[in-house]
Amino acid sequence: MFDPATEMLVMLAIAALAAGFIDSIAGGGGLITIPALLLSGLSPVEALGTNKLQGLFGSGSATITYAGKGHVDLRAQLPSALLSLAGGALGAFLATVLPGDLMRAALPLILVAIAIYFAVKPNMDDIDRAHRLSPFLFSLLIVPSIGFYDGVFGPGTGSFFMLAFVTLAGYGVLKATAHTKLLNFASNVGSFAVFFFAGAIVWKIGLIMGVAQFIGARLGASLAIRSGSKLIKPLLILTCVALAVKLLMDPAQPLRTLIGF
Repeated sequence: MFDPATEMLVMLAIAALAAGFIDSIAGGGGLITIPALLLSGLSPVEALGTNKLQGLFGSGSATITYAGKGHVDLRAQLPSALLSLAGGALGAFLATVLPGDLMRAALPLILVAIAIYFAVKPNMDDIDRAHRLSPFLFSLLIVPSIGFYDGVFGPGTGSFFMLAFVTLAGYGVLKATAHTKLLNFASNVGSFAVFFFAGAIVWKIGLIMGVAQFIGARLGASLAIRSGSKLIKPLLILTCVALAVKLLMDPAQPLRTLIGF
């Protein structure tokens, strides 16, 4: 018979396993892990810091899997990864300064718009197309901006990277997913460093969840490689909508006041 503490760790590990699987394909793993961490009794800042620790295992596992199959060149993408890391660190430093209510109000609408875009856009497959922004400008402008957002707030980061890679870089869906996980991993490293120095990480929980995240992400990335856009596209749409609904249900969501809900 489990004691309550052990039961909680098992439930957190299961949540992390599921989050790693979903996140490696379409992003949105925080939709599962952050509420689970808060329900376990962690403070909001501890939940965010611990989530970054366990998320490193998942995004790192997915990145290794995609790179091992040749879907992302780690050496070639190192400059972009460093810019994403810097953006994530800067965002985490400034998280308490920026207008959080404005971001919370806008994010559900943006996520629904992304879901609609991926749902209705024709030729949404694994074939690369002409880019609208040069690789240099994409890395210099887009990558650190999304990394910064990840450090400041976080939810939907994978969806934003996916949208940018498909619409601006011209990547096919599978290639975009692989590169998303690398840059998401890098922004997580930057954010994690800030939470580490702030002492906002519960290591036992984070490491146990991290092992489960690693396994889940490995399974999810392997499935995504086999199935490509046929799996990634619908799961991405579902994840965006689910995350938007979750954010709208938050009692602190400013939009609830505006619409009288």
